[in-house]
Amino acid sequence: MNIHVKNCLALLPGEEGFAVEKKDIFISEGRITALGSAPEGFTAQKVIDASDRLVIPGLINCHTHNYMSLFRNSADDVPFDEWLFQRVMPREDKMVPEDAYWGATLGIMEMLRSGTTCFNDMQMHIHQTTQAAADAGIRAVIGRGLSGTATDEGGARRLREAEEEIERWKEHPRLTFTIAPHAPYTCDKGYLKQALEVAKAKNLPLHIHLSESAFEVESMKKETGLTPISYAASLGLLDVPVIIAHCVHVDEEDIRLLSRPNVSVVTNPASNMKLGNGFAPIPEMLASGVRVCLGTDGAASNNSLNLFREMGLVTLIHKGNKKSATSVSAVDALQMATIKGAQALGLEQEIGSIAVGKKADLAILNLREPQMMPQQDLIAALSYSANGSEVETVLVDGEIVMENRHFRTIDEERVYYEVTRRAE
Repeated sequence: MNIHVKNCLALLPGEEGFAVEKKDIFISEGRITALGSAPEGFTAQKVIDASDRLVIPGLINCHTHNYMSLFRNSADDVPFDEWLFQRVMPREDKMVPEDAYWGATLGIMEMLRSGTTCFNDMQMHIHQTTQAAADAGIRAVIGRGLSGTATDEGGARRLREAEEEIERWKEHPRLTFTIAPHAPYTCDKGYLKQALEVAKAKNLPLHIHLSESAFEVESMKKETGLTPISYAASLGLLDVPVIIAHCVHVDEEDIRLLSRPNVSVVTNPASNMKLGNGFAPIPEMLASGVRVCLGTDGAASNNSLNLFREMGLVTLIHKGNKKSATSVSAVDALQMATIKGAQALGLEQEIGSIAVGKKADLAILNLREPQMMPQQDLIAALSYSANGSEVETVLVDGEIVMENRHFRTIDEERVYYEVTRRAE
């Protein structure tokens, strides 16, 4: 469909990271074909009047467990180890595949409603999150969570499932994949090496949790003499494109290892605070050239999948923690949620900014909201004022998946019915 978004303000790449300019946007065959004037021969089949609106690149959630939306507000105010091993994992064991589908669909609704057009997911039931993303029209990067040893059948089965899912969906235009070993404390050395070899063979990035809790770091040091980051490096996991969630408890040598150009760190500020794990040293990482992007983690630990909330938190907590008002800027946060996320997922040529030739993954925000007035610095407003409720219309791959806050691809009431009865 040819779409003309007229009379809008657009968040574009700029010399200082971003610029807001008055631009009409022209979309054809899923891509942005022009900014400003219509390309020759262009005839719009759909015109969106975006007066008093700001168009931003769709946000990119670089780490989540989308099916866990079914666990929202069911495992709160407990220590991390109790949260994971006594609350979440037993619930996961009771899930059937259809539970994961509806939980994932609920999470997708929340993400689209708050302007996220792409998410990087570690999931446990093959085809369910993938099918939910395909049905909803959102862009997704999927990894079947891997745990086990190099010799147990469970670990081998999970690897086979991951490869099966990748093969089945490899031609889908909005779906790509990772190889996703959960963490060194759930995967032994041999199994991590197996996952690495599969990633190399399939030319896919790794997606893993490292250095999330102090307990994890101390346990790894006692067992191996190494931090989780240095342990991963010793196995070659940092020699390939790798997306590392959390990295809360890291030292100077860890940060040096994380500054490799193929490594991306996903900070999840709400989840890390809620589970009592602390604050990742994001200012130090940025100063050392580490690529930092933004994630929510799952709704069992956050309990939100709203990246506007994460942008606000990642700027504010580090200013307060470091007692420096310049510690993490609004521009830093926006880059984490857009272009740096795209780079982490290997999709920077397709998404992450509004530019001619890129995919039309866009969110349109209504600026006539009290929290967005007066419009003095819209770049700052996106981190410090916006809360996601401003998002009116969302496009993915040039298709309108939400218009005036109504979903075009999702039966909202059916989802509420399914998740309510399945959670019970």
